[in-house]
Amino acid sequence: ELSAEDRIASGMKAFVQISAHVHHGEAPPPPPETYGAYSKKSQESTGVMEMINLLVKDLDKEMTVAETQEKDAQGDYEALMADSAEKRAADSKSLSEKEGAKANTEAALERHTDDRDAAAKELGATVEYIASLHSDCDFILQYHGARQEARASEVDALGRAKAVLSGADFA
Repeated sequence: ELSAEDRIASGMKAFVQISAHVHHGEAPPPPPETYGAYSKKSQESTGVMEMINLLVKDLDKEMTVAETQEKDAQGDYEALMADSAEKRAADSKSLSEKEGAKANTEAALERHTDDRDAAAKELGATVEYIASLHSDCDFILQYHGARQEARASEVDALGRAKAVLSGADFA
């Protein structure tokens, strides 16, 4: 391995050799052939640029369509939310009204049930009274003939008693 001084010395020798070449007056050799002078390749780059511009335009159109769709969707969503809020309010009001109607109907049902129970008791009492009247009528009908005969015999006996008191003699 070379020390730092040795490296510096070898670097100086190379510099001296290169420097000697330059100072001798020799012309350097001509450069190698290249592709020619720089010129824009307008047709090739124009095609690529047009494709990029077309992609940009397509992307702009898609972005515009997406923004429009988003605005429409947002409007539809807001309309749906407003309609839903109105429907909830109407349903809540309807529910309250129906609960009130149900409470009124239940109260009417309770009154009618009480009235029916009272009418049933009254009907039972009436039926019982009719049954007792029927038994009394049956008694009267059953013994009507016997009572009529007893009455007729009493009338006859009273007529004879009157005649006896008037002086009639039946003996």
